[in-house]
Amino acid sequence: MFFKKKVISAAVLLVLGSANLSANVSQWPKEINFGVIPRAGATSMIETYGSLTKHLEAKLGIKVNLKTTSDYAGVISAMKFNHVQIAYLGPKSYVEAARRSKAEALAVEIDAETGIPGYYGMIISKKGSNIKTLEDLKGKKWAFTSSHSTSGTLVPSVMFMKKDIKPKKYFSKILYSGGHEASILSVKAGKIDAASTNNLDFQRGLGKQWNKDDFNIIWKSDIIPGSLMTARSDLPESLKKAVKDAFISYDDEVQLSKMKLKGFMSVKDSDYDSVRELMKIKKSMKKKK
Repeated sequence: MFFKKKVISAAVLLVLGSANLSANVSQWPKEINFGVIPRAGATSMIETYGSLTKHLEAKLGIKVNLKTTSDYAGVISAMKFNHVQIAYLGPKSYVEAARRSKAEALAVEIDAETGIPGYYGMIISKKGSNIKTLEDLKGKKWAFTSSHSTSGTLVPSVMFMKKDIKPKKYFSKILYSGGHEASILSVKAGKIDAASTNNLDFQRGLGKQWNKDDFNIIWKSDIIPGSLMTARSDLPESLKKAVKDAFISYDDEVQLSKMKLKGFMSVKDSDYDSVRELMKIKKSMKKKK
């Protein structure tokens, strides 16, 4: 009799669990938009993240639309006004989106080369340009990526401040390229003398758009928390969990290889406190100037 009651109880729990799951899924939107920061041109971004978008659709069972923009701010703004519900963001753009756009951290990318959920910033110049040190950059044409970029602007800016380098006086010209691919290609073409980028975006173009021997790597930063997948915090909890699980389960080896990633792993908001600290340092040092 006792065994029979246990079986009945288990069956009831199973039915109730299924009912709750159905109720949760019924609260989901019929489709969601997936925004990605413009690390490269729109065509490259669609090629890179198209497979991941299809994976999300298959796992979630709802339509997922990939949305590309011409700048980092566009993705943050789109999330703020609910034009995108999930987004791929850099560390600094995530911190800004968490504050302004209800962004919640879900999964961070893992660097295939290092095996860690992070990357490092770099400064590059063209091979043969005789620009091999930070001192050699004085009076040269320089490119940041976007004001919202971590490795492309925040990290080198803090480094310059600590070294008492004032970019507007130090460089003959400063440009904002809009993305890492654009910065790297501009250095290769000789349109600018040097630029800040990172190892992951540099690796992604190796053998296709550039070769390692095309550049001098004249500076490297400490490890930066990785770029990450996020969702609006006001989405149903069951949907956020499903999106997170979908990213973590992504195992397309061909696409991951192209992205120079090992995969994705769980991440939390506090993992980006070091980025918040860099932002505070930049702000405080700017006030002292």
